[in-house]
Amino acid sequence: MTPLRVLVTGANGRTGRAVSAALSARSAKVRAFIRDAAQWPALSALGHAADHAVGDMADAASVRRALDGCDALVHIGPPMHAAERTLTQNFIAAAQQAGLPHFVYYSVMHPLRTEIRHHRLKLETEQALIESGLSYTIVQPTRYMQHLEGIWKTLLEQGVHAMPFGVQVKFNVADLMDLAEATARVVTDSPVGKRASSNHHFATYELAGPEALSQADMARIISEVTGRNIEAQALPIDEMQARARAAGLSEDRVEQMTIMNLHYDQHGLRGNPNVLAMLLGRDPTRFRVYVGRLWAATRPSV
Repeated sequence: MTPLRVLVTGANGRTGRAVSAALSARSAKVRAFIRDAAQWPALSALGHAADHAVGDMADAASVRRALDGCDALVHIGPPMHAAERTLTQNFIAAAQQAGLPHFVYYSVMHPLRTEIRHHRLKLETEQALIESGLSYTIVQPTRYMQHLEGIWKTLLEQGVHAMPFGVQVKFNVADLMDLAEATARVVTDSPVGKRASSNHHFATYELAGPEALSQADMARIISEVTGRNIEAQALPIDEMQARARAAGLSEDRVEQMTIMNLHYDQHGLRGNPNVLAMLLGRDPTRFRVYVGRLWAATRPSV
């Protein structure tokens, strides 16, 4: 059987790499959409993408070229981008022109939270895709467990799990590897020519993790797994902003992160894990298992 040819946008990012790996594991032929040809050697060395297309999401011509010969698209937009809908419209138009069989949009859980700009823009983009006439699937992932990886070294050194919201606010975090696998299954379980009643076309899937956990819950689990005393603290917003600026993020990105975290501080991010379990065909990864995996990979040798 000829493998599905899938274009993955944002392919050099954390999510794009995970989705590409999951697609490759399910025998899809991945084409990586990247902005800079210099990114390709390192990406190619991972072994998940069969080829690549260099382009800009804002350049309709490069988008059309990238989609040439593809059976499906997994579109992962740039994080918190102000032009989310406009950029995605380029892919929608190219997909319409090419007669693309399947457009998979990687959105966000609860896009109806319109007080947060990138949620609102993803809601508007979902509407554009739904009304495009294309065969689509929308996946709506929650916050990742992998937030730990960026703070793990400091967390172990200082004994503090600090995020910019209250320590008792609940989140149904999910393992990115599960979200990537679910997305890959949406693509590969919907091959060209398969009857519509047995594929994932015209579905919208909320992908939440299996437990509602607060920072305090997470700190307790990390303590139990590592044998270290980890305390939960609310990171002051101004400190979050300073760290984001030091990391080189734009003022617009810093502003949107601030709005998002203030909203999450008030409302949390709760969801139901049943759909993720259905797509995976198993129970989603629990936070304790993820932390154990991370600890095993990073713990100091004795």
